[in-house]
Amino acid sequence: MAIQAKRVKYACYSVNVCMAVVGNLSPVLFLTFHNLYKVSYSLLGLLVLINFSTQLIIDLIFSFFSHKFNIPKTVKTIPVLTIIGLCVYALWPYVFSQSVYVGLVIGTIIFSASSGLAEVLISPVIAALPSDNPDAEMSKLHSIYAWGVVFVVAVCTLFLLFIGNEHWQWLALSFVLVPLLSGILFFGTELPKMQTPEKTSGALAFLKDKGLWLCVAAIFLGGASECTMAQWCSGYLEQALGIPKIWGDIFGVALFAVALGLGRSLYAKYGKNIAKVLCLGAVGATVCYLTAAVLNVPVVGLLACALTGFCVSMLWPGSLIVASDRFPTGGVFIFAMMAAGGDLGASVGPQLVGVVADFAATNSALIAFAESMSLTPDQLGLKLGMLVGMLFPLIAIFVYLKIWKGKKSTVLEESNN
Repeated sequence: MAIQAKRVKYACYSVNVCMAVVGNLSPVLFLTFHNLYKVSYSLLGLLVLINFSTQLIIDLIFSFFSHKFNIPKTVKTIPVLTIIGLCVYALWPYVFSQSVYVGLVIGTIIFSASSGLAEVLISPVIAALPSDNPDAEMSKLHSIYAWGVVFVVAVCTLFLLFIGNEHWQWLALSFVLVPLLSGILFFGTELPKMQTPEKTSGALAFLKDKGLWLCVAAIFLGGASECTMAQWCSGYLEQALGIPKIWGDIFGVALFAVALGLGRSLYAKYGKNIAKVLCLGAVGATVCYLTAAVLNVPVVGLLACALTGFCVSMLWPGSLIVASDRFPTGGVFIFAMMAAGGDLGASVGPQLVGVVADFAATNSALIAFAESMSLTPDQLGLKLGMLVGMLFPLIAIFVYLKIWKGKKSTVLEESNN
C-alpha cells in the first residue's frame, strides 16, 4: 500500500509539471507564432485568456457539481487530455496550414481543461494521502510546479536557440513525454477517497460561511501577486530596464521560478505557522514590486523581480493550506472554489497591468510626464503597471493579518479547553 501511495504521489508531481508545460509553452512561443504565421499580438494574448478562462470554467463546474463525477477516473484522464491537447497544438499546422490559429486555440482549450482538472483535483489527492505533515506535502506539490516552470523555460530556450523556431512542433511534441509518464504512474493505482458534497445544496451551505470567502480572497490576491510578475517580468525587464530579451527570459522568468520553487521547498522542509508566512510574503512582495517599479537600475530591477518569486511562493499553496485546515470536510468543493479564486486573480492581475500600461502609453498628459522624467511612454506605462500590480500584495497583507488573527484566536481557545 505504501508503494502504491508513493506512485500516486509521484504521478501527482508529474501532473504538476504538465501544468507548468501548459501554462508556459504558449508565452515562450509567442514571437515564433508572430514571425512564422503572422499571428497578431492581440490574438496571441487571447491564447493566455483562453487558457485561464477554460481553467476557471472547470473550477466552477467542480465547485458545485463534483458529486456528479467519478473523481478517480477523472483524475486519471488528466494526462490523456494533456497529450491530446499538445498533439493537436503541434500537428494542426502540418495538416491545416491555412488555419494555424484555429489549431492553437483548440489545442489550448483541450490542454487547459486538463490543467483546470489538475488544479482542482491533484491537491485533494495529495491531501487525502496519509502523511505525518500534510502542510509540507502540499507545499512540496506546489514547489514541483515552480521547478517545472524552470524546466520548461530552460528546455524551450535551449531548443529555440540551437534547433530553431521553425521546428517548434518538435518542442511541443517532446513535452508529451511528461503526461505520458503521469499516465503510466497512475495506471493500476487506487486513489484515496476524497470527499465531495452529496448534492449541490451541500456545496451552497459552505458558501454561507464568511471564512470561505476570506480564503477565496486570500488566494485571489495571492494568485494575482504571483502571476502578474510571472507574466510581466520578462517584458518589463526588456522594455522598461533595457535588458535583452534572452537575458530577460533566463534571468527574469527562470530566476523568478527558481525563487518560487526555493520558497516552497524550504517551507516543505522547515515551514510552520503558515498565516505568519503569508503576511511576511505579502509584505516582501509589496516591497519588491515597488523597488522594481521605482528604481531604474537594471540589476536591482532584475533582483527585485526574481525575489518577488520567493516572497509570493507560499501565497497560493499557503491559502490552500489555510482553507483545507479550516474546512476539513469540504474536500473537492473547497479546492475547486480556491482554484477558481486563484485563477481569477491570475487572470485579472496581468490583464490589469496591461490595460494600465496601454493607457499610460497613449495618454497625452502621461506621455508629457514621461518625457519630463526622461522615459519613453512604454517605460512609464510598464512602471505604472508594476505599481498597480503592487496593490495586490499590499491589500493581501490585511487579508492575511485577519487570517493570522483568526488562527491565534483558535489556538488560544484550544489551549484554554
